[in-house]
Parts: sequence; structure tokens; C-alpha cells
Amino acid sequence: MIIPILRIFDLKKAKEFYIDFLGFTYDWDHQFEENMPIYCQISLQNIIIHLSEHHGDSSPGAALRIKVNDINQFHRSLPKNYPYAKPGIEDSPWHTKEVTVCDPFFNKLIFYENLK
Repeated sequence: MIIPILRIFDLKKAKEFYIDFLGFTYDWDHQFEENMPIYCQISLQNIIIHLSEHHGDSSPGAALRIKVNDINQFHRSLPKNYPYAKPGIEDSPWHTKEVTVCDPFFNKLIFYENLK
């Protein structure tokens, strides 16, 4: 299993986006001591992502393609009142349907379903 690490700068904003908006579960976190950077794991179905405030773990601006079984259901599950993203479903030329969102730290997540 491959687990990507995405750079974040603010745990509260990360939780608003990943937990409240996208529906991930906050699994666990680690912090060496108070006022130190957070490292945590989130999950959604079979998707696991690590988020890190540590500057050496990752660079902002990463892009992930995440396969989901039912892109229409995933899109319907997104709250409509999140003020920072209103993604639609797009048909790609490579035979997928996709929902693309960017987190508050410039990381792009492309949720997709294969059409073939």
C-alpha cells in the first residue's frame, strides 16, 4: 500500500477541508511535544493519507489521483455549504469522470471513476 504525505500548515483548516468537507475520518496524530508540528492520518473507505506540518516531509502543491467506486455518490456527499470549493463532475478525455478539489495548502486531489 502506498500512503502519500501531504504538507499542511494549519490543522484546523486541514480538518475543515478533509474531515468536514470531504468526509475523511481523523484516525490519529503524533506530536513530539506541545507547540511542535502535527503529523496525522486521515482515511476514507480504502484511502489513507498522511498530513504533516513538518517542513521536511513534503512540499505544498502535490497532486493525487484517488479512485472511487461511485463518483456521483461521492459528489452528492460533499456539503454544499463549504465556502471555498464548489466542485463539479467533469468527463476527461481518458475515459474517467472526475471531481477535482484543492486543499487550503495548494494540494490538488482528483477523485475519479473509470468509465471503461
